Amino acid sequence: MYFRIGEVARLAAIKPYVLRFWETEFAGLGPKKSGTGHRLYRRKDVELVLEIKRLLYEQRFTIEGARKLLENRPKAEPARATKPAKSKPVKAARPPESQPGLFFDPAPILDSVRRELSDILTLLK
Repeated sequence: MYFRIGEVARLAAIKPYVLRFWETEFAGLGPKKSGTGHRLYRRKDVELVLEIKRLLYEQRFTIEGARKLLENRPKAEPARATKPAKSKPVKAARPPESQPGLFFDPAPILDSVRRELSDILTLLK
C-alpha cells in the first residue's frame, strides 16, 4: 500500500514542501517514485515522517540532532507483546513504542481502561 505526498502531508499535518525538504535531510526517508514521477510513500516512510515530526516539533530537536538520533537507533526493534498490568496507569494519548505512529491499535488499551472502570464502578456500589 502506498501513499502520495498529499496524503502523507495531510496525515502528518504538514505541508508537502516540508516532506520534500526532509527527504534531503534524512537518509532513511526515501519514497519511491512512480512512472509519472509522483512520490509514493510506504507505511514505514509514513511512520518515519511522524517520528521526525515528533522529534522536531514536540521534542524540539534540531534537524541535525534528530538526524543523529535516528541514525544511532537500532534498525529493527523487536515487537514487544506487553499486557498492561491492572495497577499501572494507562496512557491512552501515546501509542506503545512497539507500535509507533498512526498505525497503532488502541483496542488493548481500551480493554484495560474498560476493566479498570468496571472495577471502580464495583467499588462504588
